[in-house]
Amino acid sequence: MTATSRSLLASTVLAATLGLGACAGGQALPTEAGFGPNPELPAPRQGLLPTVKIAPATSWPQGATPVAAAGLRVQAFTTGLDHPRWLYRLPNGDILVAESNAPPPPEDKKGGLRDWVMGKVMARAGAGVPSPNRIVLLRDADGDGVAETKTEFLTGLNSPFGMVLVGERLYVANADAVVVFPYRTGQTRIDAAAIKVADLPAGRNHHWTKSLVASPDGSRLYVGVGSNSNVGENGLDEEVDRAAILEIDSATGTRRVYASGLRNPVGMDWNPKSGRLWVAVNERDEIGDDLVPDYMTSVTPGAFYGWPWSYYGQHVDVRPPPNPAMVARAIRPDYALGAHTASLGLTFGEGATLLPPALRSGAFVGQHGSWNRSVRSGYKVIFVPFVDGRPAGPPQDVLTGFLNAQGQAQGRPVGVQIDRLGALLVADDVGNVIWRVTGA
Repeated sequence: MTATSRSLLASTVLAATLGLGACAGGQALPTEAGFGPNPELPAPRQGLLPTVKIAPATSWPQGATPVAAAGLRVQAFTTGLDHPRWLYRLPNGDILVAESNAPPPPEDKKGGLRDWVMGKVMARAGAGVPSPNRIVLLRDADGDGVAETKTEFLTGLNSPFGMVLVGERLYVANADAVVVFPYRTGQTRIDAAAIKVADLPAGRNHHWTKSLVASPDGSRLYVGVGSNSNVGENGLDEEVDRAAILEIDSATGTRRVYASGLRNPVGMDWNPKSGRLWVAVNERDEIGDDLVPDYMTSVTPGAFYGWPWSYYGQHVDVRPPPNPAMVARAIRPDYALGAHTASLGLTFGEGATLLPPALRSGAFVGQHGSWNRSVRSGYKVIFVPFVDGRPAGPPQDVLTGFLNAQGQAQGRPVGVQIDRLGALLVADDVGNVIWRVTGA
């Protein structure tokens, strides 16, 4: 086949894929059916091509904002960023923003026609920009809810994502390694060279984000590492130490698997009531509109959560080679967050003193938005109430309006964080804004 023929075939497949709409997914259940401790799990549906329904990325009109729920107000904390993905609050209140995107794949891992098509689809959704590879520092010294200082804090990184400060050591999770820098309170730029703490699984980096939190005493680091595929189709040799949370000794760099079977664990935070680690997980695609719900769950050390052989406990996925022994080990997650919502950000609301009391006991979740569902879902920030350290009740919308009347994404929420005064910050990687939510 000539290069021209291959290009024509690729263009034809792309056009057909983008026109699929609901043909592979069947009739979608109501979105709320995929939430809570017992989501509806219909029979899997597979089509010749996956359902693709993206929200093409646009931008916010001048002066426009997301829609805050009743009793809340939203304003821009800062604008003019470059693909802001993740947020971290330093002890002095400064906010670090990871401006980042996927690294380019190695030449031998670029994939075939299907990967090319999906790359084009994701580019239309706003995920095709080059990675800025930097961390920006924002400071609101006067407490008016707008950052008056914005500086390049760290540059020359490799698709940075998670950040955590332990004493005077700032750890950053790049796509391929955890690195550390010296930090002094109040500094607005770090010029010191990175020191590698531990390598991380990289290569193809089908899921490239690496979340990062530290144990309360700072002796251990926890890194979320997503799978290198949807359900192992690139071979399980590429999945070693992936679809897992890794525990790293911060002094020696020694790492081990802390929990596994988590297809793409992203947002992590310590539950202030129970002291347990919680994580938001993106589940698998291409078996229907309503499978599989993303979820958040407490993390049991040594536990296995099913990927790739089963989902939501011991519901068998027939696509990977059978593995009954691993299916039997799989435990059920705590709370479903809706199918294909791309639930990425997670932070607990304790300390959110500028929000109503009802939003201070529970978890905020940034839902980046669906592509593999005939009815769009996600594209919002929600709050899940907790009682005694456990989810208790349906989710509540906090920020909506990221989609316009034409179905375009004016913005897409990702990381969520509570600022030093008690407001909620939301990273919007399509709008290139950090939004700030307070009580009205």
